[in-house]
Amino acid sequence: MIGHRLKIARAAAGLSLRGLADAMAGLVTAQAIGKYERDEDMPGSRVLIALAEALGVTEDYLLSEDEIALEGVDFRKKARSSAREEAALEAQTIHMLERYLALEDLLQLRSVDWEQPRSAPHPVADLRDAEDAARSVREDWGLGNDPIPNLAELLEERGVKVMSLDLDDIDGLAARVRRRGRDAARVIVIKRSTWSERKRFNLAHELGHMCMNVTGKLDEEKAAHRFAGAFLMPADVLRAEVGASRSSLSLGELVALKERFGVSIQALAFRCKDLGIINQAAFGRLFAVFTERGWRRAPYAEPATMKPELEEPRRFERLCYRALAEGVIGESRAAELLGITARELDARLDQVAA
Repeated sequence: MIGHRLKIARAAAGLSLRGLADAMAGLVTAQAIGKYERDEDMPGSRVLIALAEALGVTEDYLLSEDEIALEGVDFRKKARSSAREEAALEAQTIHMLERYLALEDLLQLRSVDWEQPRSAPHPVADLRDAEDAARSVREDWGLGNDPIPNLAELLEERGVKVMSLDLDDIDGLAARVRRRGRDAARVIVIKRSTWSERKRFNLAHELGHMCMNVTGKLDEEKAAHRFAGAFLMPADVLRAEVGASRSSLSLGELVALKERFGVSIQALAFRCKDLGIINQAAFGRLFAVFTERGWRRAPYAEPATMKPELEEPRRFERLCYRALAEGVIGESRAAELLGITARELDARLDQVAA
């Protein structure tokens, strides 16, 4: 039966039942599509082909019996985001995950399982515990204290599926992935157009949620923020760079630190305050300057801002090219998986060959 897959694909496409019926030029009614989704009826071959074409998927996708589901979904969102937007993002995430996992199967690759740090989950009752948790994760993963060049790639190596999507009022999500007959996987979705400094902080924030068990009255979001700052900017390294106590920090110094750690100037200021390197008064003076220069609102035009594409997950794309080169899939299937046209795929392949 196709009910589950059809409903996911329709939600991922952002279509109502009536909208899907219209996209199929009235071949079937919205009521008929509703019956398909409830598994009360099964479409014939002509309708199945039309459904797949309208939704941008294959008939095989709709007929597949493999099912995955998201659990413990945590959205990073603005207040104005709607329940419909959240449902559509969940569906998009499942839709992409199914393609990702299917591609691994085609290549006969063992899907990388979530490599939970040995010492996790860390009990966290105050913000100092979050600091310790970040330090322990670095130790467990053998990262030392060096800045992390590409956090998305690191997380993918450790078994977290990281996906980048075009989003509006939602910055992304994190969730566990329930798979039939398999251990739960992990997924993080980030907003493709977001500046890379923010992507990196969001990824580290979600890693914090995965690695901590926050107890007591401590706010989980504050704990995850503290974890992210400590994970991206280890205390010992930052103090070695700027000193243990300062009355002020110059913008030039902050820009240089930004380029070293791959974080925003604002995140650096928060980190220096959290570590007691600067006091609240110095922090307030810095943020007054940030506000005056427009750095605290879109487009967040700080100096030396990293381009969005510098912190992007690339593993799925690489697997598509590998499957194409090995003859496991054809160009049309590769283009479909990558969400691009056949012409754009040809242009990319020409660029790679050059």
